[in-house]
Parts: sequence; structure tokens; C-alpha cells
Amino acid sequence: MKKRTFEDSLKRLEKIIDEMENSQLDIDKAMKLFEEGISLVKECSSKLNETKKRIEILVEKNGKIEKENFTEINGNNEKE
Repeated sequence: MKKRTFEDSLKRLEKIIDEMENSQLDIDKAMKLFEEGISLVKECSSKLNETKKRIEILVEKNGKIEKENFTEINGNNEKE
């Protein structure tokens, strides 16, 4: 299964919120949407944190901005 982009996750989260706010849902459907929403929030937060870490790797050295390679494996940050 293809991994969702941040933008796709955010759009789906907005649809879930809209449906929960504007629809008469039974408790099972509401709970299912809530669980999906929580999962999407965690996914989006993780992507934002990874992006923040990548940005922070841009460091100023001797008056020049240099990019260092960054990979994240199983939640462990490793500079290459």
C-alpha cells in the first residue's frame, strides 16, 4: 500500500472532522472515525517532526550553510 502524503493525510483528517461535526453518526461509526482521526494526527505529527529535524540539520559553518545527510530508521536519528 502506498504511503499517504502529509497533504493527503491532512485532507482526510479535515473530512473526518467535517463528517463528525455535521452528521448524525451512530456511536460505532463515530468511534471508528475518531480512531482514524487520532491515527492521522499521529502520522501528521511524525511527518512534521521529521521535517523539522531535516531543517535543523542545515547548519551554519564558517559563514556558509551546509547540508548534512539525514535518515531516520526505526525512530533513531542517524547522520550520514
